[in-house]
Amino acid sequence: MKKLIQRLLIFIIGLPLVAAVVLFLPYRGHLAVNILVILFSALGALEFTVILGKKGAVIHPAEALILGILGPASLTAAASFGLKFPFLPIACTLGALWLLVSGIFRPAEALGAYTTRIAAGCSVLIYPGLFMLWVVRMTMLPRAGVVILVFLLMVFINDSAAWAVGTLFGKGSRGIVKVSPNKSVAGFAGGIGASILIGLGAEVFAGFTSTRLPAAGLLTGLCTGMAAILGDLAESALKRCSGIKDSGVLIPGRGGVLDTIDSIALAAPVFYLLYRFFYT
Repeated sequence: MKKLIQRLLIFIIGLPLVAAVVLFLPYRGHLAVNILVILFSALGALEFTVILGKKGAVIHPAEALILGILGPASLTAAASFGLKFPFLPIACTLGALWLLVSGIFRPAEALGAYTTRIAAGCSVLIYPGLFMLWVVRMTMLPRAGVVILVFLLMVFINDSAAWAVGTLFGKGSRGIVKVSPNKSVAGFAGGIGASILIGLGAEVFAGFTSTRLPAAGLLTGLCTGMAAILGDLAESALKRCSGIKDSGVLIPGRGGVLDTIDSIALAAPVFYLLYRFFYT
């Protein structure tokens, strides 16, 4: 019951706050949104290092933090400050270069962890940072505030509907996905259905108009909803592999930051690409 109350409070209080930031703070290409993406990517990367460390892939937290924000921070330079220099590929290349060459000068006894450190570093460079930077890309679109809000609703309502439908009707269809045995087919269907409704509603109420496909809203909601669920399951697999329940404790009722942004991370590129194809 305590966790339920915490989840409801996060939803009731957190969602309006996020909506206010997205809609009413457009200063410098939604710099506030981009800073939040950078912050959550950094915290998510730090939590991911703990998960990786359980399996022997260890990297220093300071390195993980820097690698985790390289993607979204470098793209923010273009999105919020209009800088045309190709910061993103250069930043990611320099991050990978550091991982490859910095171990050369370590003591011989430390070289046993050379490959696992590189693997951990490349992992936090990619996840969640390079997935989350697609939210920064959304801030560069026309009507970015509305677009981002629709995306976040697709993900958050998906999660809430999946939980509610799974709790009420999913007892007989659980255990299908072994990495998250409490999740049910009924819950998955409820979550995807909610995302589809948001997609259809965006065409009616948010002015999403497609000249390419009449069912663009339905398809966008369907694919984004499926990606959100896969993001949740992927993180569940990582945690189960490492023998931990939650990635952290920063978000009451949800666990860690990575537990909160796992669906956003995988759904963001799917939604962005579909939106660009159908609506721009």
